[in-house]
Amino acid sequence: MKKGIKVIQLAEENNLKILAGKKGLENCITEQMISRPGIEISGFMDFFEPKRVILIGSKEASFLELFSEGEQEEKLRKILKLNPPAVIFSTNVKVKDIYLKLGDEYNIPILKSKLRTTPLSSKLYSYLQEYLTERKTVHGVLLDINGMGTLIIGKSGIGKSETALELIKRGHILISDDRVDVFQKDVGILIGEAPKILERFLEVRGIGIIDVVSMFGVGAYRNQKKIRLVVELEKWVEGKSYDRLGLTSKTIKYFDTEIPKVTIPVLPGRNLALLVEAAAMNQKLKYLGYHAAFNLTRDIMRSINENEKSKK
Repeated sequence: MKKGIKVIQLAEENNLKILAGKKGLENCITEQMISRPGIEISGFMDFFEPKRVILIGSKEASFLELFSEGEQEEKLRKILKLNPPAVIFSTNVKVKDIYLKLGDEYNIPILKSKLRTTPLSSKLYSYLQEYLTERKTVHGVLLDINGMGTLIIGKSGIGKSETALELIKRGHILISDDRVDVFQKDVGILIGEAPKILERFLEVRGIGIIDVVSMFGVGAYRNQKKIRLVVELEKWVEGKSYDRLGLTSKTIKYFDTEIPKVTIPVLPGRNLALLVEAAAMNQKLKYLGYHAAFNLTRDIMRSINENEKSKK
């Protein structure tokens, strides 16, 4: 079943005034895109998307005014008969009585914004994209480590939440514990957030549920963050070859986006919080153009070449 949100939620969370069509406030919006009728007003309906919210700005309203009142009603009826979820007007558009009449008649909410058309269109698109885009649930902990959205994954009991607790104590920020809802805002941009019921909570075995805001202050929690690194914690496997230099880059893919991934073996006595923090900072340096492993390898090769030249 396709995810959707109700018109009443859209109206309340975007400060939209309800002018008519109140019986349609339970209408479900399932499309991220906004429809701004132009050629549809002239009568060409072949490409009209009835499941989209309709936005009417100054241009659309002015175009409709070119027709007689009878023609305006006829054209509006032709659009509203297809049952779009809602019609939204920007601040500078006068909402005529015919809109209110047809909104009540077809049970289509007529809403009014305080924003101009362009910023309103951008706001609605961002809002609908965030709510309606496909989500993936990942078992892990997401933190903001000095600006780096770091997703810690690993098998149950490996120490993800304990590591997160130590990182929060160090001044880093929790986004979500145990379950992280991940969605792709755009190709290359992954956002992670906590399910509503789990916001600001951290579960630590032996202690129980911790409210990080009550314990560490409001600065210890934020609602979402762009994911820029995945750190996997795994039990040390004797004989397994682990990356010692960091010359090879591994990634993990969610949707159409690949994210750098680091695997940290877990052994008694290792400070996992410190290691995760170091991994995040090292990756941040890579994003800024500094790669310690490459630089060290380059300097060693340069030194070897210079020594060979001096022997000749």
